[in-house]
Amino acid sequence: MRKLIVSLCLLLATTTLAAQQYDLVLEGGRVMDPETGLDAVRNVGIREGKIVRISPEKLAGRRVVSANGLVVAPGFIDLHQHGQELDSQRVKALDGVTTALEMEIGAPDVTEFLHAKAGHSLIHYGTSASHVAARALVFGAPLPADTILPKSGPATDQPATPEQIERIENRLRSELDAGGLGIGMGIQYTPGATRLEVIDIFRVAARRKLPVYTHMRSFGRIEPGSAIEAVSEVIGAAAITGASLHIVHINSTCLLDSLECIALVEGARARGLDVTTEAYPYIAGMTAINSALFNPGWREKLGIDYSNLVLPDTGERLTRERFEELHNSSATHWVLVFANTQDVVDAVIPHPLVMIASDGAQGHPRNAGTYSRVLAQYVREKKTLTLMAALRKMTLMPAQMLERSTPAARQKGRLQEGADADIVVFDPQTISDRSTFEKPMEPSIGVKYLVVGGTMVIDQGKIVPDVFPGRPLLGPGKANVENRGAGKGL
Repeated sequence: MRKLIVSLCLLLATTTLAAQQYDLVLEGGRVMDPETGLDAVRNVGIREGKIVRISPEKLAGRRVVSANGLVVAPGFIDLHQHGQELDSQRVKALDGVTTALEMEIGAPDVTEFLHAKAGHSLIHYGTSASHVAARALVFGAPLPADTILPKSGPATDQPATPEQIERIENRLRSELDAGGLGIGMGIQYTPGATRLEVIDIFRVAARRKLPVYTHMRSFGRIEPGSAIEAVSEVIGAAAITGASLHIVHINSTCLLDSLECIALVEGARARGLDVTTEAYPYIAGMTAINSALFNPGWREKLGIDYSNLVLPDTGERLTRERFEELHNSSATHWVLVFANTQDVVDAVIPHPLVMIASDGAQGHPRNAGTYSRVLAQYVREKKTLTLMAALRKMTLMPAQMLERSTPAARQKGRLQEGADADIVVFDPQTISDRSTFEKPMEPSIGVKYLVVGGTMVIDQGKIVPDVFPGRPLLGPGKANVENRGAGKGL
């Protein structure tokens, strides 16, 4: 009998120890959570993809990683990432990003996008439903799967008929049913879209209770067609329809009037409208040179000339002749656009309403360096942001934006018990971007560990080979369609 009791006690002790053991423990780091304000040395216990325990007490784990002297924070969430291939995912991970979403324009086909990435993604992914692609499809010029912007032509420049708008709306509903997280609109890339078409698309989003992510209609100060007018158009569409609105890269579109544009966002929010915005910390943008953005009048609106356009692959500054050659090409050519000033960027990034998002793609240093650059320049060097404020812009604010699309976002952007184990561990003294316009894919330094869904993808500053823990974030349409399908089978 005594042996039985001893055996039962040993079994109970073993079971209790196993229950208290974690898959991974991040030990002794400076744990920072922007939502609760936690900023203290703690141990973080992770099990089955979740943060299970945050404690000052020592925790047992199958693996225990010392985070002494390092910051342990929620993984960064990039709402605006065009480069979705593995090379871009690797530099995003080394920049501290655990979720990177194609929300500005959206993938041409949501189903194809999700299928191609399933089981092959280093970090979490998702997309909006693309108005640009839906419009191109209806106009008879469908976009290839790896292209998000159409060449300037009838599909971009002509107004749609009522029948065409109805078909565009039907396509967008289908894309939302496939898992789109909202509607992406690149209005500047479809200048033929009338104000009424824009409002109609906002109505589709509003009926689904989903946000619109938009690249606005125009930039510059020339009226009509100024950046101020463009902000007013989309805020007006949000007010009329009730749709949530996210204005992408406000620094890139509003340029010298960026603070005035942010003031418009601030005023709209003060009057109850759901309007948000983002920026990236670089003076140059990048886009397709044969897109409608470069329709006649672009130099006057931007206040720049051909020499302000630079080919990312070669560093070649364009002439009028070279521009005309590339603009009229049937192939897509990307070009860097130097149209902003450092003073404007430095004023925009610290603004409390501005999230950080990269607009990343190969050819521009923002693809690899956005988040580390903010931490290095604005937190450590310029001291215009506290570390907690910077983290909030990179984690909690984008997660709260995503909550408009999926309840799964409530478990992201936080470092709390019960949250998803998407975690970045970095050295605040050394984290820095190294990507430049000459070497845009140079990875950042300072991220020591990155955990995605409980799986280590960066270990001691290096990418872990052959792990793909990234999972999709899906809009409610996907679940609703699957539920309806399940119901029909009963």
